[in-house]
Amino acid sequence: MEASIYKFIGVGITMFGAALGAGHGLGMVFSNWLQSIARNPSADDKLRMVGFIGFAGTELVLLMGFVISALLIFAV
Repeated sequence: MEASIYKFIGVGITMFGAALGAGHGLGMVFSNWLQSIARNPSADDKLRMVGFIGFAGTELVLLMGFVISALLIFAV
């Protein structure tokens, strides 16, 4: 087998791991965010910024996985 086959297998594993981690993280962030708002509706304004920061941090995992995959394809 050529080395390029292993490169694409590595890219697939990287993207799978990043997507799995981001999906799990988003589920945890939004489930806990909605649960905390349901328990204390008056804290919605305070919790909104925390929820969006959690969303952005979790999506950063997926974006970093994509960047690493692109580097594996084009730079190696």
